[in-house]
Amino acid sequence: MIEYQECKLCPRECKVNRLEGQLGFCKNSSRLKVARASLHFFEEPCLSGTNGSGAVFFSSCSLKCIYCQNHEISEENFGKEITTKHLADIFLSLQKQGANNINLVTPTHFVPSIIEALKLAKQNGLTLPIVYNSSGYESLETLKLLDGLIDIYLPDFKYYSNELAYQYSKAGDYVEKAKLAIDMMYKQVGSPIFNDDGIMIKGLMVRHLLLPTRLNDAKKIIAYLYQKYGDDIYLSIMNQYTPLIEVRNIPPLNQVVDQKDYDELIDYALDLGVKNAYMQEGKTQSESFIPKFDTTGV
Repeated sequence: MIEYQECKLCPRECKVNRLEGQLGFCKNSSRLKVARASLHFFEEPCLSGTNGSGAVFFSSCSLKCIYCQNHEISEENFGKEITTKHLADIFLSLQKQGANNINLVTPTHFVPSIIEALKLAKQNGLTLPIVYNSSGYESLETLKLLDGLIDIYLPDFKYYSNELAYQYSKAGDYVEKAKLAIDMMYKQVGSPIFNDDGIMIKGLMVRHLLLPTRLNDAKKIIAYLYQKYGDDIYLSIMNQYTPLIEVRNIPPLNQVVDQKDYDELIDYALDLGVKNAYMQEGKTQSESFIPKFDTTGV
């Protein structure tokens, strides 16, 4: 796959030859690496439903936020190397298990292999909607490769401040890249479509995880998205930030989100006129949204 030869799959554009085993920011060669593949019940209700989302967690990430709840795979690169045929078989297995969709989690740095696996799986009977679940830090050229293959885009919009993006994710161009990526995603999939069971089968949902003391930044993200897309997209406004051991000495990331801040963010969204949005109730920080990465299903 030629895209791995001088890799520019993410905005970091490392230009290493991953086909020859050279490693860039993501620390992966061209060989697929997966940490878990299973039914996942902690996505938004229109994705998980009662059957679950068929989540495939790819090892590593092109962003690597210092507070990432999936630190074991994003930073430590845990996972098992597999072939594209094996990945296609995993997709078909999840469909057989009754998954509502195939949910590609942190897929950016493996896009060429994923495309090959999706085409193979579709030839062998895969009919589920495909979800592209990413950090929002995407290359337009990579997204163009996915046009027509992805049914639901599920990006984060993490920051409206490049200073914060650099401090927490070493991505000083995050805001511009995320805006351009989300716009292309919207142009590819259009307005949301649901089946008779209320499960999304096409569309764009943008997530924002409120970080401790970063309410003003979050408000700017919600305002930007609503003013640009209105109710043609869904928002997912989350309060589940959990301070893990990796940030125990990094204030303010070593604390949970203030509930008053989250309530104010929700009120702000409602005052803007936002209707198509998911919110989280209660202290979700005390619940486990982190799956066990043990190569289940791989």
